[in-house]
Amino acid sequence: MKVARTIILCLFLHHFSLQLRAQSITIDDTKNAAELVNLLTQNSSCLQIANESVSGDTFTSGKNSYGTFSNSSANFPFQSGIVLSSWSSTQSAGPFVRTPGEGSDSWLGDTDLDQTLNINSVNATVLEFDFTPQTNAISFNYLFASNEYQDDYPCRFSDGFAFLIKEKNSTNPYRNLAVIPNSTTPVSSTNIHPAIAFVDPFGNVKSCTASNASFFGQFNNTPNNSSPINYAGQTKVLNSRTNVIPGTTYHIKLVVADDRNPLYDSAIFIEAASFNSVIDLGADKLLATNNAICFGENYIIDTQLSATFNYKWYKDGVLLTTETNPSYTVTAPGTYKVEVTLTPSGCVSSNEIKIEYTPEIVLNDYTLMHCDFDGDGKEVFDLSQADDFIKNNDTTLSNVIYYENSSDAQSDSNPILNPSNYINQSPNQTLIAKVTNSYNCANYAKLTLKISNDNIPNQTAIITGVQTHDFDGNNNTAVIEYSGSGNYEFSIDGDFYQDNPEFFNLSAGSYTAYARDKNDCSESILFPFIILDYPRFFTPNSDGFNDTWTIKNLNTLPQATIAIFDRYGKLLKQFNSSNLNWNGTFNGHLLPADDYWFYLIFEDGKNIKGHFSLKR
Repeated sequence: MKVARTIILCLFLHHFSLQLRAQSITIDDTKNAAELVNLLTQNSSCLQIANESVSGDTFTSGKNSYGTFSNSSANFPFQSGIVLSSWSSTQSAGPFVRTPGEGSDSWLGDTDLDQTLNINSVNATVLEFDFTPQTNAISFNYLFASNEYQDDYPCRFSDGFAFLIKEKNSTNPYRNLAVIPNSTTPVSSTNIHPAIAFVDPFGNVKSCTASNASFFGQFNNTPNNSSPINYAGQTKVLNSRTNVIPGTTYHIKLVVADDRNPLYDSAIFIEAASFNSVIDLGADKLLATNNAICFGENYIIDTQLSATFNYKWYKDGVLLTTETNPSYTVTAPGTYKVEVTLTPSGCVSSNEIKIEYTPEIVLNDYTLMHCDFDGDGKEVFDLSQADDFIKNNDTTLSNVIYYENSSDAQSDSNPILNPSNYINQSPNQTLIAKVTNSYNCANYAKLTLKISNDNIPNQTAIITGVQTHDFDGNNNTAVIEYSGSGNYEFSIDGDFYQDNPEFFNLSAGSYTAYARDKNDCSESILFPFIILDYPRFFTPNSDGFNDTWTIKNLNTLPQATIAIFDRYGKLLKQFNSSNLNWNGTFNGHLLPADDYWFYLIFEDGKNIKGHFSLKR
C-alpha cells in the first residue's frame, strides 16, 4: 500500500511540475543578431536595418545570455519577443526560484552603459544595429525584470540597462531612451518600486519610501508562486518613443548588465514587432490634461513627412475624402487618424490623436459714459466699473486687462496700468478688454468710453415717489417710481447705479433716490426717503448702548402712535412719534427680561404689530 501511495504522489508531483512549466515562457537562446532584430521589427519595410551584432556570456558552455521567448500565459503581457539578460537567458523561464544568480568576473561590462548610468557594470549583454526610419519617430514596448526586487535590495541596489541611440558616426554621446515617462530618470529597481519594509541583520524593522510606484508591475517571489519568468519582480509594460529624422541613419544599442558584482541578475523583455518607425502626431489635446485647444482656434496636425507620400485622413472613423496632404487643420473636436503609404517602400504607417476644445468664453462689449462739463473732450474713467458686465459676472474668469489697441492685447504689450484712473485719449475712444479662463485661453471685448455734454430736458427722469416695504428685517425693499422717456439707471446712494428701480435687503435708515439717463448728462431731482424698522431687542443697563427701545426716524412721520404690552396684553406704555422711546419700566419699576409686544398706528390708518425682547 505504501508503494502505491508513493507512485501516486510522484505522478501528482510530475503532473504539477508540468503544469508550472506550461505556464512559463519558453526561451530559445540559439538565435543570431539578425534573427533577434527581425523579430523586433517584424521585417518592417518602414525601417532599413543593417550591421546587426550581439554579444554576451561567453563563459557558460552551450548557453547565451540573449534569445527569443514565446509565452502562452495570461500572467505575462507579451506573447513573444526577445530577452537580453545578465545571466544565461534560459534561466529567465519561470517560475521564480530564489538564487544568487550566475555570471563571471571575466564577463565584462559596457563602457557606454557605465557613462550613461554612472555605474560599474559587469556581465553585459549587448544587441546593436543600424536603422534608417522613413517616418519621424520610433517606438517600442518593453519591461524590466530583476532579482534585485527582493528583501531591501530595491532600496540600495539595481542592475543597469539602457536603450542607447545616436546618429551613426556621430561624435555626440548616446541618448538613453529607457527612462521613466516624461523624465530623464533611468528605469531601474531603485527608481521604480513600491514602499519597501524589511528587517535588517540586527532585527530592526526598516523601510524605504516608494519611487515611481505607478510604473511597478508585480512581485513574483511570493510562496507557491507560478510566475512565467524567473525574476523576483518586474515593471509594468513601458513604451519608449523618440522623434527621429526620416531618411537619417541611426545606431541603437540595447544593453543590460549587473552593477558591481554578478549576483542577482536582471533582464530586458522587448515585445516582438514593437520596434518600428511610426508617425508622431504629438500628445492628445485634452481638457483633463489641461492642454485642450482654445475655443474658436484652429489646430494643425502635421505628420512632418514628405508630400510625395499618399495620405488618408479620418475624423471619428470617417474618411475625409478631400484631405490628402501631410497636415490637416482641425476646427472641431474629435479623434483624428492619418494613414500614410510611404513610397517607394510601400510601408503603411498610421497614428491617431484626440482633440478636445475648451468651453467658449462669452464676453459683452460695454460703454462707459462721462459728462464733459468743461468741454475739453477728456474725463477720468474707472474702467473697472465695466469688469462684471464684460465678464457676464463669470467669477471663474481672470481679471480684465485693458489695452488701447488690438495688437497690444494680442501680444500682451502695454496694458493700461491704472485702469481705475484712466483719462481717455479721444471722444468715444474704444479700448480692448482681455480675459482668460483656467486653460489660459483668451477672449476679447470692446469697451467704449463715451463723452457727452448734452442735456435733454424731456429725457430727464422725474422721481414721483418711492414705494417702501419696511419693518421686515433683512427683507426691507424700496421701489423708485419715476416718469420720463429716457433709458434710465437708478441709485440710492449716488455711487452704485443699476438698471432695476427696485432695491432689496435694505437696513433701516435715511436714503436718497437718484435716476439718470444712460445716454446723456441729465440728472434727476433728488428724492429722499426712509426705511423704518424696529429693534428686535434692547438692554436697559445704563451702559450707553441700546438702553431704550425706539424706532429710528419715526419722528419724520407725525401723528404716529405706539403702544407697548406685556405677554398678557397689559398696556405698559403709550406715546407718539415725537417722544418715541421706552426704558423698560412700568410705574417706576424695572420690568423683567422677557418678550414684549407693540402696536404702531400711522396717521393714514396703516398699522404694524410686532414683538421684541428686553434683555438684562
